[in-house]
Amino acid sequence: MDSSPGLGSIPFEAQGCSTVSESVPDLLPYGIYTIPEISIVGKSEEELTEEGVPYEVGKASYREIARGQIICDSIGMLKLIFHLETRELLGVAILGEGASELIHIGQAVLALGGTVDYFVDTVFNYPTLAECYKTAAFDGINRLM
Repeated sequence: MDSSPGLGSIPFEAQGCSTVSESVPDLLPYGIYTIPEISIVGKSEEELTEEGVPYEVGKASYREIARGQIICDSIGMLKLIFHLETRELLGVAILGEGASELIHIGQAVLALGGTVDYFVDTVFNYPTLAECYKTAAFDGINRLM
């Protein structure tokens, strides 16, 4: 038996023993391990436009965040996409160092049907790149006014 996590999960999928629900594939995060990293989860602006869903976007640049300045990442950014009326989080896109790790915060909020307000009300460690979620949430909410 191979100890690789990917190979270890194959028998569960093949036997139908997986506990993954039908809705999970929509919430699978994608990570592209380039420099800079790219990661997305949920719907894109293009998909929402095609579906006629009203949405707003909030963005944060790594250079605005203390941790981004510490690691000298001047191109990184995080984008939140949320419903214009309900403020429900619909998608997250991240470009920059650690994107494939940061995406899971957004993935959890998406899975729970959370709103962009979650990020405003949450306290993030300082200095971390996770602060981008709060900054992007404020940016998006300010666009509503």
